[in-house]
Amino acid sequence: MEFKHFAPSDILKPYVECFYEFRSDRDVVFDDTVFPSGNMEIIFNLGGGTWESASADHYVKTPTIELWGQITKPLPIRSKGKHCMLGVKFLPHAASYFLNVEISELNNSITDVGDVLGNPIRVLHDQLFSTDEVTKRISLLENFLVKRLVAVDHKALRIEKVAHLLTSMKKLASDGNLNDVASQHGITTRYLQKLVFQHTGLSPKALAKINRFKHSLRLIARNDQPLTSVAYDCGYFDQSHFIREFKSFTSITPSAYLENRFPVNQAIFS
Repeated sequence: MEFKHFAPSDILKPYVECFYEFRSDRDVVFDDTVFPSGNMEIIFNLGGGTWESASADHYVKTPTIELWGQITKPLPIRSKGKHCMLGVKFLPHAASYFLNVEISELNNSITDVGDVLGNPIRVLHDQLFSTDEVTKRISLLENFLVKRLVAVDHKALRIEKVAHLLTSMKKLASDGNLNDVASQHGITTRYLQKLVFQHTGLSPKALAKINRFKHSLRLIARNDQPLTSVAYDCGYFDQSHFIREFKSFTSITPSAYLENRFPVNQAIFS
């Protein structure tokens, strides 16, 4: 099982966090759980394996070209067979520039991208099969995304700055005070909430909580400090607050996470 990450070209850096390739030659079945990341993704399945995601009390097969909306709770998944996958991870605010849908309607779902972007992305999927070289595949995907871009207005530029600021604000997740953020950008708190929700599908507080959770995962993965220090460094009130919120995103405690292996999430949050 191998994940490789690739940086986007300069023109896509304001929109794309990274491209990635996932390969697995193990023809086995394994279960995993995807945690909230604050990012939306498009994933092209280019191998012979299949993925399933939990729905109620059963698993359903995911589309060949997957559009992952914002995940706000743990989502169990199941892998079958060998895989070759190419993915694009958008920055939290940026998927809306490429999709003509209400972003919040995609929350906690895996949608067939063809139903959203139509035949052009199915043609792209076919083109990706024409080469085995990952750099050429990424070039094809980048060309497709650049063509999807439209002129960015002042609101789009503003939300990019706001999203960047929210990412670095640990206290927002706990105190929910948006006034300082709004005033720095010369807008009202209500308008800030509207912009963030419109572009991310999440409220500012929910986005901040997910970012704080992501930070805690990275610190836990290092395994070089006690969990009480992780809780403090991430801005939680206390250890019980940290554990409670961590379980809401993963369904397990931080200590249980350390004892288990989640290969998909280890790649996502590395």
